Amino acid sequence: MPVILPVKNVYPSMGEKCFIAENATLVGDVVMGDNCSVWFNAVIRGDVNYVKIGNNTNIQDGAVIHCTYLKAGTDIGNSVSIGHNALVHGCRLEDHVLIGMGAIVMDNAVVEEFCIIGAGAIVLENTICESGFLYAGIPARKIKPLTDEQKQMLKKLPENYIMYSGWFTQG
Repeated sequence: MPVILPVKNVYPSMGEKCFIAENATLVGDVVMGDNCSVWFNAVIRGDVNYVKIGNNTNIQDGAVIHCTYLKAGTDIGNSVSIGHNALVHGCRLEDHVLIGMGAIVMDNAVVEEFCIIGAGAIVLENTICESGFLYAGIPARKIKPLTDEQKQMLKKLPENYIMYSGWFTQG
C-alpha cells in the first residue's frame, strides 16, 4: 500500500482514475489531477511547500518531486512525463513536457510547453526553457527545435502511461 501521509493536517489529494504504486510515497500538500500515475519508488513531498500536478501526468519509477520551504512550490502541468529517477524541485513544468531519465530541474526554473529535457540534463535555478526545443547537458542548454514527430510523441506518451496504469487497476 502506498505511503500517503498528512503534514500539518494537510493530506495529498488525487483526482479520478489515478494509479499510485504500492511503494510510492505522497506527503502533505500534493494536489493531483485526473488520470495521473505515480510509479514504483517515486516520492512526491509537499511537506515544506505545495506540489500541484495537472491531468494525465506520469511520475515514473524513482522520481522525486519536492519544493523549497518559503521559496518555491512545484507546479506540473497536464500531460507531463517525468522519467525514471528524475528530480523536479520547486519549479514549473508546463503542458506536454518530457523530463528525461535522471534529469534535474531546479528551483524557479520554467520548462515551457512542448519541451524535452534530455536524460541526465541539469536545468539550473531560474532557467527558462523555451517552448518547442530540446534541452540537454550540464548545465542544460538549448540544443535544437523539436520535430513534429517529437511533438506528437509528447502528446502520445502520457496516453501510454494511462494505458499502463490500467494494467494494475483492472481486476
